Amino acid sequence: MLGIRSVSHCRPRPSFSLVSYQYRFVTTKSYDPLRVLFCGSDEFSIASLQALDHERRAGSGRIASIDVVCRPEKPVRRHLRAVREVPIAAVARDLGLPLHQIDTFTRWTVSVLARMTENTAYPDKPPTHLQGPRNLIVAVSFGLRVPARILSLAKYGGLNLHPSLLPEYGHSNCYAEGLSKTDLDRFPGPAPLHHTLLADRKTTGVTLQTLHPIKMDGGRILAQTPYPGIEHQAKTVEELQALTAPLGADMLIQSLKNGSFVPPFQDVGWYSACSAPRVFQHASKIGPKDRHLDWTIWSADDILRRQRVIGPLWNMTETLINSRNGERREAKRIIWEHGFRLLEEECHLFPRTGHPIIVGLHGPAPKVFIRTCDGNVLVADSIKVEGEVTTEAFRAAKRNGLAPFPDGLDKPTQLPHDFVAFHSPLT
Repeated sequence: MLGIRSVSHCRPRPSFSLVSYQYRFVTTKSYDPLRVLFCGSDEFSIASLQALDHERRAGSGRIASIDVVCRPEKPVRRHLRAVREVPIAAVARDLGLPLHQIDTFTRWTVSVLARMTENTAYPDKPPTHLQGPRNLIVAVSFGLRVPARILSLAKYGGLNLHPSLLPEYGHSNCYAEGLSKTDLDRFPGPAPLHHTLLADRKTTGVTLQTLHPIKMDGGRILAQTPYPGIEHQAKTVEELQALTAPLGADMLIQSLKNGSFVPPFQDVGWYSACSAPRVFQHASKIGPKDRHLDWTIWSADDILRRQRVIGPLWNMTETLINSRNGERREAKRIIWEHGFRLLEEECHLFPRTGHPIIVGLHGPAPKVFIRTCDGNVLVADSIKVEGEVTTEAFRAAKRNGLAPFPDGLDKPTQLPHDFVAFHSPLT
């Protein structure tokens, strides 16, 4: 058993400390040397894995071994011709750690998988690195829920590091203390970094909680960046991840040092003084519906922020195709692959909200102008119609029947006007 000196507070590494703050931890406890099963995927989890491995190599005796679990590589791109590997897999190999790549925990146990991958010559014998069963599971940006069956195999259960100040909303008792509902917005779920930026929150933090056997983000909070979190100026997920990853890794290591993961647990979350029921807003996984641009309610700032955080946005529009059987109307998806920029100069044209016009047809590079619901104008240099490559605005619009161009038109300079509107607004 390890007897570790009492530590009441810790600080993050100075190079990442943007504001003065402390973590809250419980009293130091003793525990067996840890044989960790680490479940991760991205850069946020890589920082924690590297910190754990550094602690293992330091020879403190706290960590006896680390095994890494991640999702298997997936085919990507058009026609699934390329394969993408989870980033943490290469890091685990570089660190010389046993790696298990699985897509489900069904019919899976640590000991069985270890024998299959590490001792193929003698499948009936466990690998020598095991030194006993895993006694702690750590899940950081993993993507799968660790089932109760797996958690029950570990003496100390599981820990989860979350890049948000869990839980999400405060409640009536907290409001009475002067904390508004807006101030208390937090983002449990698989995409907290994205939703923090999409909601334009100016503070963030990290939470270490126990892994609940049933609920996602439903464990006891063992350590947390104190309210109201740390201020940040991040504009992209990568920037926010670069800030929170080392803070989370620091929090995890300090929690292992003081044994806060050993029962009985003490909940140290910012809401622990409040007794009323809590209400959560789920930070759902980003999907196609989140990229579906709504010109009727999104301001120019909303659109540019969403474009920056979650990538290319899209719309549907109606096209008019001339065929042998006459004109045919068809709905097509437009993907704004190269995004928008805000028009700085005054626009003398007055397009309706969400109804694109192609401007500058008599010039060298026609562009798409679209008015937003708050009166601004966004500019796109190119158009990508689904199934095609991104193309200069005039050519894409003419080829796909997005705007009323006469038959036989070869050059936009042949048109009587310098602009033309799409057949229909964007939906």
